[in-house]
This record gives sequence, C-alpha cells and structure tokens, in this order.
Amino acid sequence: MGKENAIAKEVVDASYQIHSTIGPGLLESVYETILCHELEKRGLFVERQKAIRIKFDGLVFDEGFRADIIVENLLIIELKSIESIAPVHKKQLLTYLRLTDKN
Repeated sequence: MGKENAIAKEVVDASYQIHSTIGPGLLESVYETILCHELEKRGLFVERQKAIRIKFDGLVFDEGFRADIIVENLLIIELKSIESIAPVHKKQLLTYLRLTDKN
C-alpha cells in the first residue's frame, strides 16, 4: 500500500469514528478541529486553513484559496457539513488538486 493510500485510510477511519461519536449537524470548523486533533494523535502532520498560491497569466497570487486540511503534504481534505454533495463540490476539489499538483 502506498503512503497516500495509508494516509487516506487513516483519514477515512478517523472521519468515521468522529461521525459515529458526535454525529452530523455541527459546523465545518468543529469537524475540522476534531479531525485535525485525531490525525495528529495518529502521528500525522496536519496543516489547517493553509493558503495556497496560484499562478495565472505570469503572476503569482499568494492566496488563491485556502485548503481546509492538508495531511503530510500529500492529501487535501475539503470538509463539507451539508445534506448532500453537489457537482460543484467535486469540481472544486479537482481544481484544488490540479492547482497544487496533487492530482
């Protein structure tokens, strides 16, 4: 199993445990705080609300977007506390992956 898959497995496991324990309906910021805490307990390096630079038309913008969570500089987590995922959410994450060369 590759490092990315091992990290993803830890994230899914932690997310499931959190959801099973506290359930739905809280703000994304609450889930973000708890998930980061849980991942750090598992020995993973986690960055919250990291500003991501983007390049456009020969310019570099220091803050193109903010990644909710980046784990081990390999995995981007975009948290949603919503009823259902819309197509725009998938496109948003794909754009994040492309802009950070993590696709």
